[in-house]
Order: sequence, then structure tokens, then C-alpha cells
Amino acid sequence: MRHSKAEKAKTHKRIVAIAAKRFREEGIAGIGIAELMKEAGLTVGGFYKHFKSRDDLVAEAVGSALGVWKHQVDAAASGGPPVTYESLVDDYLSEAHRNHPGTGCPVSALAGEIARSDKRTRAVVTRQIRENIELLATLIRDTNQKDQGEKDTSTLRSQAVLAYCALVGAMAVARAVSDEQLSREILKTVAQLLKKPAS
Repeated sequence: MRHSKAEKAKTHKRIVAIAAKRFREEGIAGIGIAELMKEAGLTVGGFYKHFKSRDDLVAEAVGSALGVWKHQVDAAASGGPPVTYESLVDDYLSEAHRNHPGTGCPVSALAGEIARSDKRTRAVVTRQIRENIELLATLIRDTNQKDQGEKDTSTLRSQAVLAYCALVGAMAVARAVSDEQLSREILKTVAQLLKKPAS
């Protein structure tokens, strides 16, 4: 019995990982349950042994794809490379992130679809966006202390909200355009402007 529970948990995790990647690549509406289950080596009937509905899978898959920045911060705390505002901006607005949406930020890949998702999915995303904005505010504060001295909390929060929206929007637009040179220009310009010290 324990073995079957462990196997079921492993299979569940595999389905979620495949869905998280494929949703970011194809869109939430762009791939069906049958295709996801086939990719996982399972039948459609097996889906309901793991999820009550497609919405449950979407919430879990999108949720599993969130938290990349938190993982970077946790890794830095354990002796990994430090996370700075500049490094976060450069990493997010990289061509590698643009070219591989399946392993990147689900918000820049799926914002329009998430807005039309069920309450559970939107709540998961909302919680993570709040945490990302708080992290950005902290990193901006750390950068400002080195460069300019103290800023009040509301100013830091405003800068963090603007930075987050600029990051997500720039990535979405850079992926949307068909002109490679324009796409690179969008990523580079927004990165430069976000890293420029605020006056």
C-alpha cells in the first residue's frame, strides 16, 4: 500500500511538472488533458485519480512554476551566488528566459490566461506576485543604501511594483514580436532603465 501511495505521489508530481512546462509553452488552453496524460505515459481516465478537475491541475501546475526568485534567494542564503536587484533583472530579461518559456516565469507566459482562470489559480498567483514585489522592494532598498541612502517604504514599494510590471511586460512583448532585433532591444532597454538609479 505504501509503495502504491509513493508511486501515485511520484506520478502526480510528474503530471504537474509536465503540465507546468507545457502550459507555459503552449498556453493553458493550448494543450488538452489527453495530450498531457499521453506525454506522462498515462491514460485520460487516470487523470481523475490525481485531480478533481482541469482547474485543479492548472492551479497546481502554475503554482509549482512560481517561486523561482525565492529558490534563488534560498540558494544564496545557503552559500550559492548572491541575488541582487541587478542580477535578478538581468536574469529575467535574458534571451535564455525569452527563448525557453517552458522553464521560465509563468506570469509573463500566461498573464492573460491566468486573469481568466478560476479563483484558486488567481489566488496562488496573487500570493506569489505579492512576495515577488516584496523581494524586489528589499533588493531595491539594498541597492539604494549603497548608492543613495534611505528611501521611504512607500517609494520602495512603488518602485518594486513598477519594476515587476516592467519585467513581466517586457518579457511578454519581447516574445510577442517577430523581429529578433526589436525583441533584443526591448529586453536590453528595459533592463538598462530598470537598473538606472532613480533620482
